Amino acid sequence: MATIPLTVRGAEKLKEELARLKNVERHAVIQAIAEARAQGDLSENAEYEAAKDKQGFVEGRILEIESKLAAAQIIDPSTIDAEGRVVFGSTVDLEDEDSGAKVTYQIVGDDEADLKQGLISISSPIARALIGKAAGDIAEVQAPGGIKSYEVIAVRYT
Repeated sequence: MATIPLTVRGAEKLKEELARLKNVERHAVIQAIAEARAQGDLSENAEYEAAKDKQGFVEGRILEIESKLAAAQIIDPSTIDAEGRVVFGSTVDLEDEDSGAKVTYQIVGDDEADLKQGLISISSPIARALIGKAAGDIAEVQAPGGIKSYEVIAVRYT
């Protein structure tokens, strides 16, 4: 099984979701199934079918999270010494060479990615273009509108 890179924060979020699913959602679904069963004929009981569907989703998600955590390689960006190079977990300040717009991204695992919070997936085209770059380097990214060039302004490990 391949390892799945996660930041410490990402691993904690998955652990919190797993605990919620096991301790809250699972019990709520069991209660909903019991209530639907009490209504009688299960063959035409929409509440029963909905509860069983939700149970399947909850149990599937629990298995998925447990699998990811078992295969996780948890990386703490603050302990990285990559000599100023962009690596998994690093925070990168960029400047768009065309527009001059400045953006900041942290490179995280696939499950942690949230562009609105400046978290980009390690498997995204921009992250792949940035890996190994240092301040002053130019990263070229193939975007839907053509090639975009970004200058790496700074690299931090926080």
